[in-house]
Amino acid sequence: MVPSFRPPATRPIPGSYGLPVLGPLRDRLDYFWFQGPEEFFRRRAAEHKSTVFRANIPPTFPFFLGVDPRVVAVVDADSFTALFDPALVDKRDVLIGPYSPGVGFTGGTRVGVYLDTEEPDHARTKDFAIDLLRRGARTWAAEFRSAVDDMLATVEADLNKADPAAASYLLPLQQCIFRFLCKALVGADPAADSLVDRFGLFILDLWLGLQLLPTQKVGAIPQPLEELLLHSFPLPSFVIKPGYDLLYRFVEKHGAGAVSIGEKEHGIDRKDAINNILFVLGFNAFGGFSVFLPFLILEVGKAGRDGLRLRLQEEVRRVLGDGGEVGFPAVREMPLVRSTVYEVLRMQPPVPLQFGRARRDFVLRSHGAAYEVGKGELLCGYQPLAMRDPAVFDRPEEFVPERFLGDDGAKLLQYVYWSNGPETGEPSTGNKQCAAKEVVVATACMLLAELFWRYDDFECEGTSFTKLEKRQLTTPSPS
Repeated sequence: MVPSFRPPATRPIPGSYGLPVLGPLRDRLDYFWFQGPEEFFRRRAAEHKSTVFRANIPPTFPFFLGVDPRVVAVVDADSFTALFDPALVDKRDVLIGPYSPGVGFTGGTRVGVYLDTEEPDHARTKDFAIDLLRRGARTWAAEFRSAVDDMLATVEADLNKADPAAASYLLPLQQCIFRFLCKALVGADPAADSLVDRFGLFILDLWLGLQLLPTQKVGAIPQPLEELLLHSFPLPSFVIKPGYDLLYRFVEKHGAGAVSIGEKEHGIDRKDAINNILFVLGFNAFGGFSVFLPFLILEVGKAGRDGLRLRLQEEVRRVLGDGGEVGFPAVREMPLVRSTVYEVLRMQPPVPLQFGRARRDFVLRSHGAAYEVGKGELLCGYQPLAMRDPAVFDRPEEFVPERFLGDDGAKLLQYVYWSNGPETGEPSTGNKQCAAKEVVVATACMLLAELFWRYDDFECEGTSFTKLEKRQLTTPSPS
């Protein structure tokens, strides 16, 4: 007798959107002010006893015309996978949610990340991004090591000044990221243009901020002012246009080789090729690394993690030996370093929210439950909770650096979703997974390897080093 399998009966998605205007406004104030993003999703999941529920997501009232804040929130590992299925969801213009900053920020080009997989230009722009990464791989590690040299020299100098309590690594790290990415990804040295070298990273910070601030809790100014000034209306692109044009001319002149690849090998118009390069450079690469790498340094450098740092140091120095060079091959031989990077990505993904609009009616499955999603509904996945799903991860709220070691650890990688896809997946023109998935992990591993190769120990607080103990090289005794 063949056993039969009956799928769970579907049930309505719990939650509501509330009254027009008032419901979205209440959710917005909870999200930004009274609860914060993580508590916003946690409370609603607990209230509805469901990891799939309806809610409103900022931005909302009063001046975001044409933005529908209603979403189906998903916060568990099982239902989250629907966001990666091109047959189920459309990714058109939903990179940061129901609100899209507009093409004014990208030189009039609708760049690749805003395209859905079914749009004709998606394959061309995704292939172009993959080609840029493949081309940059030849110099990536060397340029990164050089930039890290400069960064750590700056931090050491600051820490060695008269009686410093700490030395911030945030600005030196951003300078490191900007300079090495320009060289490795674009093939252009910022030193060739003094204005770009001095102000390029600040231009990108402002460019990113103007696009993202309507959707982000900042906390740098009193909350009523933040609500009124940053969350109530779209921020204008003309503010950053002079800076964006400076970077555009820099790429056009000094990154001509990269631009030519887009034109000649992928059939992309010159203007669109430059704007796509700038988006990959500024939003995907610079923006992503600027969020993730400080988290990585802080997590490993926290006080009380001396044992972890000692184990990482031993692994790095064992692999590199006396004269090894930090690069892609070397970090592949560092399983604890790699597991630590995965664990930070699990706990602190650089992009916490992922979105997709239902192409058709379908059944969304979630750990034994099933929900009916209607065509056109926007799914909003909050992955810091999805990647702390207790149905998948043991001690989900704890930082466990060895979590991904061994065969059992490798099986958990299918639930690491930071790249808009499972860590076991492969980026392709048929999906929206980050083209730089592998190189991001490798670069983070190289940063840790550089730190443990150079220093016997370090500690961090916030975005500052409070201790840097330089490696003590021992002189071999005579035979």
